[in-house]
Amino acid sequence: MSGYHWYVVQSKPGQAARACAELENQGYDVFFPQIGVEKIKRGKRVEQIEPLFPGYLFIYLSEIESNWRPIRSTRGVAKMVSFGNKPAIVPHDVVEALRRKLRSGREPEHQLKVNQKVEIAGGPFRGLDAVFLQYDGEQRAFLLLELLGRWQKLSVDLKDISAE
Repeated sequence: MSGYHWYVVQSKPGQAARACAELENQGYDVFFPQIGVEKIKRGKRVEQIEPLFPGYLFIYLSEIESNWRPIRSTRGVAKMVSFGNKPAIVPHDVVEALRRKLRSGREPEHQLKVNQKVEIAGGPFRGLDAVFLQYDGEQRAFLLLELLGRWQKLSVDLKDISAE
C-alpha cells in the first residue's frame, strides 16, 4: 500500500493500552510494542508485561485515504507526535525490525531454577559447586554451599554464577 506510513501517537498518562484498544476498535492498524520484564515484588521475582515505549504507540495511516479526525478525540489519546504541523513518520523498516525482535523474544540473562546445580565463577568461593536456592533482589542469588560437612547459605552476585 503506497502512501501509507507509520506515525507515532502519544497517549495520556497510563492509558496507552486503552488508546491502542480504542483505535483498533475504530479499524486502525496499531502497533503497541510490549516486553516481558522481571521485577521484584514483595521479595519475589515476577514477570510483568510493560510497554517498550511507555506512553507511545504506532499507527499505520495514509496521508490521503485515512480519516485522521477521530484519532485525537479517541479515549486515551493525547496527540499525534509532530514536528511543526507535520506528523512524524517512522520508517517501515524500523517498525518491522521492532516486530521481528519482539517475535524472536529474549531469554532473561539469568533464569535459574530452585535446586539447580551451579558453579561459583568469581569471588572467594570461585570454582566451588553450589545449589541455587532463590534470587536475592535484582543482582544477587542465595546459594547453598557445602563447607566443612555442613550446608551454608550465602548470597552471591549473579555475575559470579555459572549455570551447569
